[in-house]
Amino acid sequence: MTEFNFILNFLDFVFLQGDLLGLRGEGPLGSADPIVKGMLLSMFAVIGFSIMLNLFNAGVRKKLVDSVKLKRIMKETKTYQKARMAAFKVKDQAKIDELSKKSKYMNKMSMEMMQMNMRPMMITIIPLLLIFYFVMPTMFSYTVAISPIPLNVLPGDFFQLTCTVEKMALDAAAGVGPYCNTENEIFLWAWYFLTAIAFSGTIMKLTKTSMNE
Repeated sequence: MTEFNFILNFLDFVFLQGDLLGLRGEGPLGSADPIVKGMLLSMFAVIGFSIMLNLFNAGVRKKLVDSVKLKRIMKETKTYQKARMAAFKVKDQAKIDELSKKSKYMNKMSMEMMQMNMRPMMITIIPLLLIFYFVMPTMFSYTVAISPIPLNVLPGDFFQLTCTVEKMALDAAAGVGPYCNTENEIFLWAWYFLTAIAFSGTIMKLTKTSMNE
């Protein structure tokens, strides 16, 4: 379940970075003249946002998802998939045929599990979008923390978490920004992304919304 939540959060912030609604224009999330000034204060304030929204997500999930039923479906699905893989591995055709008879039922269970997981997301995504497009960009600067090392582990320019010398030079040559002051500064959206992931597991355990229990 933790892996599933990570994927959902990852997808959320990919399109949030990409300015899906076309409201920010060019450049990363943030303001040249933010309300919250100072990197240290901004860093802790964004952590506060991430904890607050994680608590909101957990509360919605607790209300909308039957955790007992979801855990049962997850366990049943995992057992079925494990048995099916084992049967294919040893080429036990009789077992494969027996398990294939349950495939329609298991597909139905998988679809139900996906719907149960998506239901809370369809509600929480609305306040998330409002906060990202109308609240945080005016409150914070483009970067709110500094990393001791580069965090751009994925190739290409689309999913950059930290500033690079090359990107700073390109922005300067194009006459835009400045969005970064030094190398390895962490973008506002990226710092929220990292802190939200860091606190999500703990908050899910405290609110008893974790599916790994």
